[in-house]
Amino acid sequence: MSESSGQGMCNSGLPRFLIGSEVGEIRELDDTDMRNISGCYGEDEEEDQSERQIVVGICSMMKKSKSKPMTEIMERLCKFEYITVVIFPEEVILNEPVEKWPLCDCLISFHSKGFPLDKAVSYAKLRNPLLINDLNMQYFIQDRREVYRILQEEGIDLPRYAVLNRDPDRPEGKECNLVESEDHVEVNGEVFHKPFVEKPVSAEDHNVYIYYPTSAGGGSQRLFRKIGSRSSVYSPESTVRKTGSYIYEEFMPTDGTDVKVYTVGPDYAHAEARKSPALDGKVERDSEGKEIRYPVMLTAMEKLVARKVCLAFKQTVCGFDLLRANGHSFVCDVNGFSFVKNSMKYYDDCAKVLGNMVMRELAPQFHIPWSIPMEAEDIPIVPTTSGTMMELRCVIAVIRHGDRTPKQKMKMEVRNALFFELFEKYGGYKTGKLKLKKPKQLQEVLDIARQLLAELVLHNDCEIEEKKSKLEQLKTVLEMESSLNDNQYGHFSGINRKVQLTYLPNGQPKASSEEEDALKEGPSLLLVLKWGGELTPAGRVQAEELGRAFRCMYPGGQGDYAGFPGCGLLRLHSTYRHDLKIYASDEGRVQMTAAAFAKGLLALEGELTPILVQMVKSANMNGLLDSDSDSLTDCQQRVKARLHEIMQKNKDFSEEDYNKLAPTGSPSLVNSMRVIVNPVRTCDHVHTLIKSLTCQICKRLEDPKSADLQLYHSETLELMLQRWSKLERDFRMKNGRYDISKIPDIYDCVKYDTQHNSSLNLEDTLELFRLSRALADIIIPQEYGITKAEKLDIASAYCLPLVKKIQLDLQRTHEDEAVNKLHPLYSRGVMSPGRHVRTRLYFTSESHVHSLLSIFRYGGLLDEQKDEQWKQAMDYLSAVTELNYMTQIVIMLYEDNNKDPSSEERFHVELHFSPGVKGCKDEDNAPMGFGFRPASSENHEKQTNPGSLEDLSQDEPDRATLTEPINIQRKSPLIRNRKAGSMEALSESNTSSRGLAYRIFPSTSRQSPEIKPSGLGAQCAGLFSASFPNLRDLTRAPRKKPSSLRNLSSQAGFEGCSLVPSIYPLETLHNSLSLKQVDEFLTALCKNGSEAQFKRLKSLSAMFESHSQPSIDVDSQETPVSVPVQLKQPAAQPLWNTSGPSSTVSSAGPSSPSVAEPSSNFGFNNE
Repeated sequence: MSESSGQGMCNSGLPRFLIGSEVGEIRELDDTDMRNISGCYGEDEEEDQSERQIVVGICSMMKKSKSKPMTEIMERLCKFEYITVVIFPEEVILNEPVEKWPLCDCLISFHSKGFPLDKAVSYAKLRNPLLINDLNMQYFIQDRREVYRILQEEGIDLPRYAVLNRDPDRPEGKECNLVESEDHVEVNGEVFHKPFVEKPVSAEDHNVYIYYPTSAGGGSQRLFRKIGSRSSVYSPESTVRKTGSYIYEEFMPTDGTDVKVYTVGPDYAHAEARKSPALDGKVERDSEGKEIRYPVMLTAMEKLVARKVCLAFKQTVCGFDLLRANGHSFVCDVNGFSFVKNSMKYYDDCAKVLGNMVMRELAPQFHIPWSIPMEAEDIPIVPTTSGTMMELRCVIAVIRHGDRTPKQKMKMEVRNALFFELFEKYGGYKTGKLKLKKPKQLQEVLDIARQLLAELVLHNDCEIEEKKSKLEQLKTVLEMESSLNDNQYGHFSGINRKVQLTYLPNGQPKASSEEEDALKEGPSLLLVLKWGGELTPAGRVQAEELGRAFRCMYPGGQGDYAGFPGCGLLRLHSTYRHDLKIYASDEGRVQMTAAAFAKGLLALEGELTPILVQMVKSANMNGLLDSDSDSLTDCQQRVKARLHEIMQKNKDFSEEDYNKLAPTGSPSLVNSMRVIVNPVRTCDHVHTLIKSLTCQICKRLEDPKSADLQLYHSETLELMLQRWSKLERDFRMKNGRYDISKIPDIYDCVKYDTQHNSSLNLEDTLELFRLSRALADIIIPQEYGITKAEKLDIASAYCLPLVKKIQLDLQRTHEDEAVNKLHPLYSRGVMSPGRHVRTRLYFTSESHVHSLLSIFRYGGLLDEQKDEQWKQAMDYLSAVTELNYMTQIVIMLYEDNNKDPSSEERFHVELHFSPGVKGCKDEDNAPMGFGFRPASSENHEKQTNPGSLEDLSQDEPDRATLTEPINIQRKSPLIRNRKAGSMEALSESNTSSRGLAYRIFPSTSRQSPEIKPSGLGAQCAGLFSASFPNLRDLTRAPRKKPSSLRNLSSQAGFEGCSLVPSIYPLETLHNSLSLKQVDEFLTALCKNGSEAQFKRLKSLSAMFESHSQPSIDVDSQETPVSVPVQLKQPAAQPLWNTSGPSSTVSSAGPSSPSVAEPSSNFGFNNE
C-alpha cells in the first residue's frame, strides 16, 4: 500500500490516526468509530493477516492525548505503512468497563491526575498488548520513596537523603525521629546542614521546600507546580513542616540550572536545560508562552544513567531530572511518561524510535515484511568562525564588595580558662585560629563575658586578668547584636558580626595601641570582636546595576533582544553557551554583593538569598579570597611600624619623609602629604572635629524632636553616638599619641555619614571628611607595602592562591564535560552552538584588590620604559587615590582563529580597571584614563567589522538589527572624546611604530577629534558611568552630548536610587598582551610567592611545635597560610600552544591540574 494512497486509512476505510487531523485538530471517537475498530480488528478474523494493520492505542487523560507533543509524534508515527493509531476517549476510560475499551496491539498508557491506573492494569491483563510503558511500575513512580529505593538499587547516583515517615500505614520498622536545630536537621540520625531540600513523599505533591542557612539570610524557597510565570516563592519561614512524610536531602549547588532528560527506549535520550525554579521563581517563557529550555549534550556517563533509569522503571518513554554539581550528575526525580515540547527534531526521532520498536516486536507475528532501516550516524556540527574577528573566550573579574555600614572592631587579650576551653571545643588548636560566627557560638562568648563580669562584681579580688571595661564592651556589643535584638541590624543573623580568637604562645608580643598594661608571661588568646560592615541597600543597588552594565562587555544580542544593551551575554547564557562561576569570600557583605551582581548580570528577580545559595560559591576553605587581616606577616609588621614612626612626628613633612613614605613617587600619595603638611597637627584637628561631632549628636539626642529620628539603614542616633564615641576614645591614646590604625575607621565612618546621613547637617563633617581622607589615602595603600619590594611581598601573602586560580582560568581552552553545553543538532535558532565563553567572577575585600593590583603594577609584567601604553596605565593608577567599593580588575581573553594554533598571536589578553564608585567631591581630582579598549586610528580605518565576536544577531530567528550603536553614555561625567571603538587587537608593531589614540596622562592627548566611538567600544565607553538608568529605556532616548565633569553634582547616582554613588567606567590598562606573556608572568610570580609562603609556614609550624599544646594539622584546609603548589604543565608543548583549530577549541577547559605537593592546603576543583 503506497503512502500517498493509504496514508490515513486501512483497507476497511478506518482512519489511521483516529483522533487528530492533518492540521492537528482533535476530535473524539464516536460510536461508529468504535464499531469500525471492533469490526475491523475484533470480529473479522478471516481477514488476511498480511493486510493487517498494527494498532497502537493511546490510553490517557484527554489533556495528555490532545497535547501538541502527542499529536506531533502520533502524526509522524502514522507514516509507518502498517501502523494505525487509536486514541481512547476519556469518557470511555472513565465510565466504560475495560471489556468495552477499543482493542489494540500496542498500548501507550500512562498515569496523570484523575487517570484510573487500576483499570488500565486490568485492560492490559485482559488484552495483553505490547506495553510501551509498564503500568505496574507507575505505582512506584508516584511515591518518591520507591523512586529513590529503585535508583539506589540500580547504583545510580542521587543526593544523600533520609526518609521521615509519618505515614501510619507504612511504618516499615523505621523510627520517625526529627531533631531540628537552627542550621540543620537530624532525620533518624542523619544530619542535613542547610541548605537542604524537603520533598513530600508523594510525587504528585510538588510543594518542595529548600531551607537556607542563617549565614545566607535564612528562610526558605517554596517550589510548586507552575502557575503563570511563577514556579517558586521565597518565604522568611525557616522551620520545617511538622505534619506529613518527607524526604530530606542534601542541596546540590547547580549554578541555577536544572537538566531534564527524556528517554525513548534505553538507547535514546534527549536533554534540555532550564533555569532552576529555586533560583528566583520566575518562569522564562517564549512568545508562545512555553517555558524556555535549551537542548544540552549528555556525557557518556549520563547516557548510561539514562539507560539505567529507562530499564529500571520499565518506562520506554520516560523523563527524569539531573542535577549537575561538583563535577558529578545526580538523579533527583523520575517523572515517568514525558515528552519534549517544541522540538521538531525530537518529534521526528521519537516517532522513528517508537515506530521501529513496535514494528520490530509485532511485525513478525503479523507476517508483515519489515526490517529496521540502517542509517548513518549523525555527524556533529562543527562551528567555525570567518574573517579575522577575534572570539571572546574568557572574562575574569576581581571585584570589591559594595557600600557597607562602618566596620567596628575591639581587641582584647584573654587568658581565662573558659576562653581556652571554647577555643579547644571548636578546633582552634588545629590551626591556631578560630572564627566564631554562628549565633550559638556567639551566645557562648556572651555567656563567658557575663559570667566573668558577675564574678568581678561579687569578688573584686578574684583572679580575672581580663579588663573589666573590655568585658563590658564585649557584652554590650554581643547583646546589641544578638538574635534578641536582631531587627536592629537586619535579619541576616550570623552574617554581620564575628569573634576571632588567635593563639599567642607567649602572649602579646608588645602592647597594642589599646592595651598598654605590662606584658604577662605564658600563652594567651587574642580576641577580636568585629561587628557592622553589612552591605547597605545602596551597596545592593551598586552591585546589581554593575552586573547589569557588565553585560555590555559581551558583544551581540539583537533580534528579540534589540533595544536592550548587553543582551549578547543574556543570549549566550540562556542558550547554555556561557560557563559562569561566581566566587566570594566568607564575609556576608561580599557574598551579598556577589548575589546582587548575579541578579543584575542574569536579569534575575526576587530575593538575594536563593541566588546566593545557588549561584555563589564560597571560597573560604582554600584561602582563595579570604585573608586574616589580624595575622600580619613580618613585612607588614615592619611596614606598619615605619608608618607609625613617620606619622607620629610633630613637624612638617620633610623631603626625607616624602622619600620614605612615597618612594614610588605616586601623585596621589604626594598630594595627600601636601594636604596634611604636619601629621600630628592634622591628627589633633581630626580629633577635635570628632569631639565636636559627638557633642552635636549628644545635643540632638537631648532634643525631643529627635527622639524618633531614623538614620540610614535603621540606625539610631544612640548607635551613631556609640560609633563616634568609641573612635574618639580609641584614636587618642592615654599617652597622648595617636593610634593611626584608627584612621581608616574614622574615614570609613565620616564617608558613610557624609553619604547617607547628610540630612543631619552636622557641622564640619566635610572638613573632617577632607582631612581623614587625606590621612587614609596614605595609611591604607601604604599598609600593603611602602617600597615596590614590600608591596610585592605582602601582595603574594594575600593573593597567591587567587593568582594561581586566574592562571588556571586562562589556561583552560579545551572542552569541559562538566558544563552545560548546547546540543548543536537540536539548537533551532542558534547559529553558533559550539561557542562557549567562560566567565569567572571573584568578589572579595579591599586587601585582595590592593594586592592583585600591586602584582600587576610592580611584578614586572611589562617595562614602562619600552611600552608607552603601559607607562600611561601606570601613571593613571598612580593618580587613583582610593580603591573604593565595587573596584574592578578585569582580564579578557580572546582567540584569533585565523592564526596558527602554535602562534603567540593566537590568544590575546586585555587588562582593564575601574576604581569603583565615586566619592564625594571626586570630580575635582578624578584621574583621566584613556577609555575602554582604545586603538590607533589606522587600525580603526582598516576595520571591516567593529565587533570582535561573531555577532550573536546572526542567531535565527532573531533577525532584527540595531540601526546605530547603542549609546549608554548619557549623563556620564567621565566620557571623554576618545577613540574607544576598535574591537580588533593591536599588533605590537602597531603599538610601537604608530601613534596610539590614548589620552596621554595627565594633560595631553594625541587623539584626533574626528574619531568617534563605534561598535562595542562605544557601548562600553561609559560602561559604569554616573547616571545609569533602566537599560530598556536607555536605547530609546535621544543621544546627548557628554556632560562636563565639573557641571555634575557629586550626588549624581543611578536614576531612581537616591544617594547611590555612580561607578567609574572601566579603563583599559593594556589591550595587546599575548597569553604567553601573561602566563610566564604569573608562573614566575607563583614560584617566587610560593617559596616565601613556604618559609612562613615552616616558621608557623615551628612556633606551635615549641609549645605543649595539641598537635596542629598544618595541612588542614582551614589553614590561612597557603603552601606552594606546583601545577602540572603539558609536556609536549607550551601552554599557549595547547589550543587546536577552531573546531576543537572552546573556553570550557579540562579538569583542573592536580596538585603535586601533598602539603598543599588549597586546591582547585574543575571549575
